[in-house]
Amino acid sequence: MNNYNVIVIGAGPSGMMAALRAAELTDSVALFEKNASLGRKLGLTGKGRCNITNVSGLDVFLEKFGKKGLFLRNVFNKFFADDLISFFKDRGLEVKIERQGRVFPVTNRSISVIDVFKKAFGKAGVDLHLSSSVHSVKVIEDGAKRVIFTDGKEVFAKTVIIATGGVSYPQTGSTGDGLRIARELGHRVEETFGGLVPLEAQEPFVKDMQGLTLKNIKITFIAGNKKIESSVGELLFTHFGVSGPLILDISSDICKLLKRSKVRMLIDLKPGLEPGQIDIKMQREFQASGSLMIKNYLADILPNRLVAVVLRLSKVSGEKKCHQITALERSNFVSVLKALELTITRPRPITEAMVTDGGVSLNEIDPQTMGSRKVKGLYFCGEVLGLAAASGGFNLQAAFSTGYLAGESAAK
Repeated sequence: MNNYNVIVIGAGPSGMMAALRAAELTDSVALFEKNASLGRKLGLTGKGRCNITNVSGLDVFLEKFGKKGLFLRNVFNKFFADDLISFFKDRGLEVKIERQGRVFPVTNRSISVIDVFKKAFGKAGVDLHLSSSVHSVKVIEDGAKRVIFTDGKEVFAKTVIIATGGVSYPQTGSTGDGLRIARELGHRVEETFGGLVPLEAQEPFVKDMQGLTLKNIKITFIAGNKKIESSVGELLFTHFGVSGPLILDISSDICKLLKRSKVRMLIDLKPGLEPGQIDIKMQREFQASGSLMIKNYLADILPNRLVAVVLRLSKVSGEKKCHQITALERSNFVSVLKALELTITRPRPITEAMVTDGGVSLNEIDPQTMGSRKVKGLYFCGEVLGLAAASGGFNLQAAFSTGYLAGESAAK
């Protein structure tokens, strides 16, 4: 029978940080991971380059997490982006800052981040156990915790930190184990949604657009009287619908709308121009173009594969000459260019989402310690809490920060 002061379940970014911080403050710390290697999901962040954080500032971070930002204020005050950057630099890993404040290791490799923790575990004395899948956690006499593994083995600890992730990308080990364990221990688990997830559209023409990227566009989503607008950015058409940074960053909100109904998606292909400006510009250019066919004119201002779609939606023949275009047809063009409409039917499965939105209720977690308000000596950190934000390093920072605070609190 093994006894520990602190047991951490899950060796993703939050769990690794929790175990290391705990081991810096107390002895007898164990980290259990169901996979055969550490940090499987880290390899997916920043397209494998590991976007560890962002230097945009606290207010931006809190805004990115929406209503859950308030919960994170104390967490970030305890351990934030500058602390994380120093953490890696002090352990020999330099970082670089790229556009939009995104921070990456100079190596551009997630394995570099994992290696930092591997070396630090050895120095701090973390007892690491890979290929160890936890089945349940039981509270026994004096508040101690019995951790039972799927192979029947048991270990005991004064405190337990659950850092098992959510339910997205289950191939990395995030299969909802921590949510199930939390329920068994009396915690309320909120409904889970995909965060940073592509969306499916019902229009057949999206298949013809597969692989096409639209840059410098803006999107508006409408469901009933609810309207959500994106910033200006990039969209990618897929065989099932749409993806890309603009879609992924706003997808959590759209997933919630889709629970009630389909959602209209309006793509503004020319966000820098008002409708009247486009109309005047077209009128002037149509007169100058004379006998040029409208399909050739559009090919100069739009991606080729989008031309046929715009013509069809505008109800204009591509063979028609520019000087023959009527005021009504010109108005149709303007409408389509400012609001190319798709019908969003559903998100892709949550297993394809990059993060999980929804999880252990934050109302039952003390933001000063990451401790359970239900079970003394039980702590949570990372994605199991459903802290989902836009891409850009915000989610990883939340994982590292909550892990740091959970590890520190559990060790005291």
